[in-house]
Amino acid sequence: MSYQAIPGVSFLIDDECGDCQLEFELTPEFEARYELTPLTGNGAKRNTKKIGDISELHAIVALTKLGYKVLIPFGENQRYDFVIDDGETFSRVQVKTGQLRGDVILYSCSSSHAHRGGTSRPYFGQIEYLAVYCPGTEKVYLLPEKELTATRAHLRLSPPRNNMVKSIRWARDFELA
Repeated sequence: MSYQAIPGVSFLIDDECGDCQLEFELTPEFEARYELTPLTGNGAKRNTKKIGDISELHAIVALTKLGYKVLIPFGENQRYDFVIDDGETFSRVQVKTGQLRGDVILYSCSSSHAHRGGTSRPYFGQIEYLAVYCPGTEKVYLLPEKELTATRAHLRLSPPRNNMVKSIRWARDFELA
C-alpha cells in the first residue's frame, strides 16, 4: 500500500496490523508553525458551554473504555446528554462538572434556567445516571438516579473532621476506572 507524502510530516504505519492507530510526527519547522498554545483568559466571560462539552467528552471516553457504546442525540433539547448501551439496556446520562472544594466534589443535580428568569429543574425520572467529571481530580463519577437530590449534592474524598460518616456519598464508590 502506498501513502501520499505530506511535506513536513512523517508517518509510522504498520501494514501487518488489522486494528492500527495512525501516528505521525511533525518536523521541527512545521511543529513551530502549527503549535497549539492554550488560549488565555482575555477578559472574556466564563464559557460554560465549553466547560460542559469538556466534561461530557471525559465521561464518554471513560464509559467507552469500560466497553459501553455511546449514543449521542441530535440537537441539545433533551434532558440527557447521551445514552449508554451495555448490549441489553439503553440508559440516559446527564453530565455535570464537579467543583473540588477541599475534600469534597460539589455538583448540581438539576438544570438551572435562573439566568433566563426560570428555575432549576431536577432530573428525577428523566435520566438513569448522572456522570460528574471533576477537573480537580481528573476523574469521572457515575451516580444512579436514586443518588440524586433535587438541587446540589457532593461526593466526599476523605472522612470529615468530625468523623460523622453516616450517609456520606463517597467518591470512590462512584468512580469510573
